[in-house]
Amino acid sequence: MLIESKQNKRVKNWRKLHKKKYRDQEGLFLIEGWHLIEEAMKSDWMIDELIVLEGIEYPESWDSYNLTFVTKPVFNEIAQTESQQGVLAVVKQQIHGEQKLGQKLLLVDTVQDPGNVGTIIRSALAFNADAVILGQGSVDLYNDKVVRATQGGLFHVPVINGGDLSQWITHCHTHNINIYATALDDQAMPLQDVEPNGTYAIIVGNEGEGVDSGLINEANETVYIPIAHESESLNVGVATSIVLYHFSQAT
Repeated sequence: MLIESKQNKRVKNWRKLHKKKYRDQEGLFLIEGWHLIEEAMKSDWMIDELIVLEGIEYPESWDSYNLTFVTKPVFNEIAQTESQQGVLAVVKQQIHGEQKLGQKLLLVDTVQDPGNVGTIIRSALAFNADAVILGQGSVDLYNDKVVRATQGGLFHVPVINGGDLSQWITHCHTHNINIYATALDDQAMPLQDVEPNGTYAIIVGNEGEGVDSGLINEANETVYIPIAHESESLNVGVATSIVLYHFSQAT
């Protein structure tokens, strides 16, 4: 099937997926480009539909999916990247139950920059975290810039979108998971003094304000990354990567 009109109802519905309200309502989101689509196909996420620019060559295996072809003007209406590759997919959102999330958790408190959240998810995958919980006030997981920044990582590590971090802290205390909040207070331990034991809940915070004081009070320990005095404070994505690497070194 070839869609040629930007006024087509399906085209309008795809465009609506750029808005969080509609994504949440439909339980769907868009991904763009070969790499993200390939990563989705390698995972257990369900691809609802593939959208291909007419004339683009694609793998024969794609014929087993719900496949729709569109003209260049229609593709331009849907796509959001400047260097378009001519392929898009509509993917069903996933909901993860806490019983499957393991004992190596990363709690993200109101981190609002899409690039930072994407980096955090990639690092969680790289350093074997069991799950990421994006707290209320953080940027939406299915924001197109977040999705691109994860480089496909969101398809391979469970992410709770918009979770109540106080409830997750209760979950951690109930399951004897030590909670470490990143902070720059006088009581915080240097990261290298923390001995990883294979289980943890790490809380990282907002770009400007850090972790909420109420969450810090619920943590077992606060930790910080020693840096040279001449340096600015670390970007939250970079800092999270360093902390996750340290905790991945449990013997």
